[in-house]
Amino acid sequence: MFSNPIQVLYLFLALCLCIPVHEASHALVAFWLGDPTAKAHGRISLNPRRHLDFLGTILIFLVHFGWGIPTPINPRNLAHPRRDEALIAFAGPLSNLFLAFLLGTLLVYLPADLPLFVRYFFEYTLNLSLVLFLFNLLPFAPLDGSKIIQIFVPKRYRIQYHAYLERGPVLLITLVILDRLLSLFFGFSLFGFLLTDALEYLRVLIGISS
Repeated sequence: MFSNPIQVLYLFLALCLCIPVHEASHALVAFWLGDPTAKAHGRISLNPRRHLDFLGTILIFLVHFGWGIPTPINPRNLAHPRRDEALIAFAGPLSNLFLAFLLGTLLVYLPADLPLFVRYFFEYTLNLSLVLFLFNLLPFAPLDGSKIIQIFVPKRYRIQYHAYLERGPVLLITLVILDRLLSLFFGFSLFGFLLTDALEYLRVLIGISS
């Protein structure tokens, strides 16, 4: 939960930019690779209403875990389905990393007397972008990481890998619930620990440190 309404407002504004950038990047790369499905659904857009899932957004504020509306992809339209699906999947996290670098650069080079609300918006959006980049690289379906690593799975293991993908959402939700219980009873979050360290490392790389 968040301690004050201002935090809620800044996080909501950050979500309204980070998730559309992420999902629109999936849609755009899919279109470039020959699949017009997402474009036909109006997903090459930065309009938050096309990408924010109502329940997924509410849960982000309640339990710090949620989702956007998945970008529809039809692999049959792709010339090289396994490779192209991986490229489409990677486009989402990569767009969040690029957005974080852009905001980090602006925070470094914009005037020091930048209005406080603008600086806070940039900070919240930068941090959320990096979190989305890191979290979506985890190899659990339906996260992007599960599609990215499929190009490295040997052909003889593809059946087992697809079976693993089908169990991915259950595994991910189970891990999230266990992590929340661990945080609730012991004050320690494995996801939080890993993301915090990686987040700070990325912030240092782009010239922004806490």
